[in-house]
Amino acid sequence: MPTTTRIANDFLSIEVSALGAEMQSATTRDGANWLWNGDAAFWSGRSPVLFPIVGKAPDDTLLIDGKPYPMAQHGFARRREFSLEAADESACRYVLETSEETRAAYPFDFRLIVEHRLDGPALTVSAEVENRGAAPMPFGCGFHPAFVWPLPGAAGRPHTVTLDNEGEPERQPLEKGLLLPQRVPSPFSGGRLTLAPALFENDALVFPQGAGTGLTYAADDGPALSFRFENLPNLALWTKPGAPFLCIEPWHGTAALYDGARELKDRPYTNVLAPGARERFAFTVTFPA
Repeated sequence: MPTTTRIANDFLSIEVSALGAEMQSATTRDGANWLWNGDAAFWSGRSPVLFPIVGKAPDDTLLIDGKPYPMAQHGFARRREFSLEAADESACRYVLETSEETRAAYPFDFRLIVEHRLDGPALTVSAEVENRGAAPMPFGCGFHPAFVWPLPGAAGRPHTVTLDNEGEPERQPLEKGLLLPQRVPSPFSGGRLTLAPALFENDALVFPQGAGTGLTYAADDGPALSFRFENLPNLALWTKPGAPFLCIEPWHGTAALYDGARELKDRPYTNVLAPGARERFAFTVTFPA
C-alpha cells in the first residue's frame, strides 16, 4: 500500500497518499469528512492531480511532434508514486520526476511538485511544473477533487454552486470524452446553479471560460465550501448520476476537440513551458470553522 502523510491544525486534518500525491480525506474538528471516500462502486478517485493532460485524448493517444504516445484520460501523474520531499505539521510536498516509464508516454524532462498546505480552516493544493529539458514543453494541468454530496449534516437540502463573478458561462458538451466544437447556453442563472443528478446524464459540465476565479459549493441554509482558483481558467463539474459526490474541477487545459487536432500543443488551453521555466497552479478551499 502507498504511504500516506497526515497534516493537521486546530481546524482541519488532511491525509495525502504518495500514489498520485492525492488527498485521501479532509476532516474538520467536529469529525466530519468532506472528501469523497473513493468507493469503487461509483468512482475510485478522491482528488487526483491531472498531468500532463486534462481530459481525454482521441483513442487514448497523443501526438507530440507527429509521433504517437499512449496517454490515458487525465494523464499519468495520478497513477504514479511520488516522493515525499518535505513535511511538517501544516504542509507536505510530494515530487514526481521524469522516469523511463514517463518518457514512454511523454518525452520531456519535467518535475511536478504537489503541495498541500493548511492555513486555519483553509487548504491550498498547488502544483508546480518545471521544464528541465532543452525544448519547449506542452502540457495540461488541473485538479479533480470530489466532495460529498450531500454535504455533512445537509441531507435532503438543495445544493448549489454559486460563482463569485455571478457569471453565466457557456457550456461545451462532451462526446465520448472529447469536446464538441459548439457551445450551449449556461445552466447558471446569475451565477447560481442548483445541482441535480440529471445535469450529469451526458458526462461532466465543462465551462472553458467565464467561470471566474472562485465559487461556493453549499447546501441551502447549511454548510458551505468556498473555493479560490489560481491560474486555472477552465472549470468542470462532474458526478455519476446517483453517486454521493460532486467533483469541482479547476483546470488549465481541457480534453481534445472531437475531430480536432491531435497534437498535444494544439489542444485547447495547453500550456507551453520554456526550457528552465516553472509554472504554478493552485486552488484553495475554505471549510466551515
